[in-house]
Amino acid sequence: MRTLVVGGAGFLGSHVVDRLLAEGHVVDVVDDLSSGSLANLAAARAAHVGSLKFHNLDVRVPELSDLLVRLKPEVAIHLAVPTRGSGPDLLGVALGGTANLLDAVVAAGTTKVVVGLDAISYYGPVPLRDLPVKEGTLGPPHSIATIAHRAVADVLALYRDRHAVEFTALGLGHVYGTRQRPSAGVVAAFAAARRAGLPAEIHGTGKQTRDLVAVDDAVDAVVRATTRGTGLVINVGTGVQTSVKELHELVMAAPATVATPGPARPGDVDRFALSPVRARIHLAWAPWTDVATGVAELLAQLAAEAPPEPVALVTPAAAGEASGPSVGELGDDVAGADRTRHDDTGVHAPEVQLPTDG
Repeated sequence: MRTLVVGGAGFLGSHVVDRLLAEGHVVDVVDDLSSGSLANLAAARAAHVGSLKFHNLDVRVPELSDLLVRLKPEVAIHLAVPTRGSGPDLLGVALGGTANLLDAVVAAGTTKVVVGLDAISYYGPVPLRDLPVKEGTLGPPHSIATIAHRAVADVLALYRDRHAVEFTALGLGHVYGTRQRPSAGVVAAFAAARRAGLPAEIHGTGKQTRDLVAVDDAVDAVVRATTRGTGLVINVGTGVQTSVKELHELVMAAPATVATPGPARPGDVDRFALSPVRARIHLAWAPWTDVATGVAELLAQLAAEAPPEPVALVTPAAAGEASGPSVGELGDDVAGADRTRHDDTGVHAPEVQLPTDG
């Protein structure tokens, strides 16, 4: 099968690429490298010569349609819906980019689109009684990112109705793992602080909670969605709330009292978790990695890598961000003045040249 991955050089996207290649797919990555890095695809290129092509394109450009018509992918995976940036830019990338991709999909005859949405951006603040939140429950409009993510889901439904483009939209919890930049998520920020021997920073009370999803679990849901869950928004989460203080103790092996206190972030969602019931039914998916195991595995993987450069120390402001990439932070992660991609990856090592086509 030929599969297109938009945002495939990012954190989550590059892990999805690895999985698809391991399953025998031919993969085309479309990424403008505004937040991703070719270094994230270096190992995949070396192990799968001829099965991976990289296309340095912004998802909004007209040339995307020509590319898809030529490639004719059976499935397109879109992991470049932003959560940060100015209002016009964020809306332009989220809606303009998604609509441009869908037009290209229609022209190419692609049969399925999987889109990653940042769940906190999509749902906004919901009452505590509604946690873990189910797909039919939406909080009040919380931000421009909330409006954008909900509008993306509406656009997908419209194209399904008008153009028979099948879709699955995944509401992703706070995904963490290797290749994530410290500025893109609280787990990565704490882990970077630990490696650098620095205190982490906790914004606000530290009681705010997130639904933490190990990257391998999230990747499994994305791949399953390529053939299941048609026409639905489906949560990818554990249903478990983990507080920033609890996470600090797991990652730093120290109580939160030793962290550097920081101001609360304006508009931060205090409590959050996702119901995974619909994913079990429609994707035959359930999370298998608990937070303690996932954090321990991440720390072990990072310890096996070369020590970080002194100049690459964690940015303290990121350590208190419990919401993950503000996608593109697929919560906040994509093109624009501040284009951080939910698959915003992280490691910006020297670029590795991949075969470029388009």
